[in-house]
Amino acid sequence: MTGRARRDAQVSATREALLDAAERLFAEHGVHAIANRQISEAAGQGNNAAVSYHFGTKIDLVRAIVRKHAEGIEVVRLRMLADIGDSTDLRDWVACAVRPVTDHLEALGTPSWYARFIAQVTGDPALRAVATEEFAAASSSMRELQAGMDRCLPDLSAEVHAERAAMTRHLITQMTAERERALVDNMPTSRASWRDAANGLIDAIVALWQAPVTRDG
Repeated sequence: MTGRARRDAQVSATREALLDAAERLFAEHGVHAIANRQISEAAGQGNNAAVSYHFGTKIDLVRAIVRKHAEGIEVVRLRMLADIGDSTDLRDWVACAVRPVTDHLEALGTPSWYARFIAQVTGDPALRAVATEEFAAASSSMRELQAGMDRCLPDLSAEVHAERAAMTRHLITQMTAERERALVDNMPTSRASWRDAANGLIDAIVALWQAPVTRDG
């Protein structure tokens, strides 16, 4: 290996160590509670400016963590969308929202921190906007997913659709974060596997989308 190749490998390893440390600390304590110095120390870096050097601001670091996972989730979702084609079964489309996330979490193994990291990020309006931008940049599949949902629910107004899409995101985020936390803490879970957890989420979310719409007056 040449000197340049060794330096590139070292830089890549340092970046990955910083990403992993930041994801864990953000997941456990929240983004705003953690200083760059703590991330550098947790990653085994003696230079307290390592985060700034490799990523820039803390927001840039959050973007990098989101992007890292979004790309893997997108691969699974695109494959699922290709498999269901022009399905008119709502459950197929809901599964395309849920299973790419749960499959990704299963692939990460235990311990993992991604679900709790996303829960922390989306709980903050400014950080949620950052995450939304990164997901949009990494995911062309979401437009196809929304179009498929629209075809299954043609009578649902745009306002109700947006409301239930937000509810769907909250359910996926919070339920996966709770399961991830339970697995890390070696606590009982309501479902035996990530696949079974996905089944429960899909059941509930399909019912959510099919629920009647109540209007006052």
